[in-house]
Amino acid sequence: MEKSRSNFTGNIGFIFAAASSAVGLGNLWRFPYLAAKYGGGMFLLIYFILAVTFGFTLMVTEIAIGRKTRLSPMEAFGALNRKWGWLGKLTTLVPVLILPYYCVIGGWVTKYGMVMISGDVAQSADDNYFTSFISSTTSPLIFFLIFATLVAVIIFLGVNKGIEKFSKILMPMLVVLTIVLTVFVLTREGAGEGVVYYLKPEISHLSIKTILAALGQLFFSMSLAMGIMITYGSYVRKEDRIEKSVRRIEFFDTLIAFLAGLMIVPAVFAYSGGNADALGKGPSLMFVTLPKVFNGMPFGGVVGALFFVLVFFAALTSAVSVMEAIVAGIDDKYKIGRKKATAIVYVYAVAIGVFCSLGFGILNHIKLFGFDILDFLDFLSNSVMMPVVGMLTCIVVGFIVKPKTIIEEVETNGKFKMKKFYTVMVKWVAPVFIFIILVSSVLEALGVISI
Repeated sequence: MEKSRSNFTGNIGFIFAAASSAVGLGNLWRFPYLAAKYGGGMFLLIYFILAVTFGFTLMVTEIAIGRKTRLSPMEAFGALNRKWGWLGKLTTLVPVLILPYYCVIGGWVTKYGMVMISGDVAQSADDNYFTSFISSTTSPLIFFLIFATLVAVIIFLGVNKGIEKFSKILMPMLVVLTIVLTVFVLTREGAGEGVVYYLKPEISHLSIKTILAALGQLFFSMSLAMGIMITYGSYVRKEDRIEKSVRRIEFFDTLIAFLAGLMIVPAVFAYSGGNADALGKGPSLMFVTLPKVFNGMPFGGVVGALFFVLVFFAALTSAVSVMEAIVAGIDDKYKIGRKKATAIVYVYAVAIGVFCSLGFGILNHIKLFGFDILDFLDFLSNSVMMPVVGMLTCIVVGFIVKPKTIIEEVETNGKFKMKKFYTVMVKWVAPVFIFIILVSSVLEALGVISI
């Protein structure tokens, strides 16, 4: 007898929830940075090709596993093949590592949003403002707790009243805000040079490094190998079409990433004299460079406030999906109910998040293999665990339970048009490329290569 389980009320609810999960901080700061670093147009072209091939394959796999088993990844792999049940635990470890530090960064976004809304854009543009903020003790902890608590409240409300309801509201707002800000930026003097750089493919920028960078960004951007899509897939109704849903999720995710680049790259070009190097990596772009850009443009306070509201929504929806993957896993494994599971995960996230936050202040002397606490968790989850989980998932589907298991689930209510292509991708192409990502990420972190 099939286990009773909450479901999304409809296909649109699932698409918005899954797309909201995929659209996160990686789309809004990592994508523009990588696009600028690897030549703009050529990076975009490669990314789009990989999204409809590589990304499509992995997302179909994970959603189909979830719907077939009606379980979170903690138990789903064991339901497919008992000998591979350990992979479910390994998969669940990824969001466990991500949640605390993601909520800390969400707290930073919350702080900057309030600063921009209050009209202090000039203050936030100061060279030392960001470093001074994250190295303090009380302020970053307060904003971290606000963000983490809000995430927990949404999870506590459940699949329909929490995740689906908020996703239906926030996802359209994300799209509208991104379009409004992009249009505004494109009308600024000097933005045209950035648009050309961002959109025009140059064959000279085609390289193995560009392909690996685009593939790595796709891997992290679409919430793959984190247990999230398996968890959300377990809430999908049997009458909903997986293949069509995946295409729509990819569309929303890619649209936001594309518009984020179209907004940020021309803006930085316009207000930094056409210097692509100003698009610094990670926090330096979001919390140092962009406040300077907003401070230098007309209506910068308003634009900055709208931008950080946009980033806040993106961070919130992604954090919700990360926490849900853990909560669902605990509930499936120990049958304690989602409210108790949510409380346990919230306490864990706060406990570890405190160390992540203080790692830039009074605990900055603590280093893990040369990393700050937050940076170490980020490296371990993104550069090591996710590629390992993705590669092993492809091996299990490709050679243990066989692609036909996924194909049959996808074809529950219609023909799987891409099944031959899917089989080749999941057995041979995807695991090989993921292995290359894993090796290159580790070697880059060790300073052996530069990507």
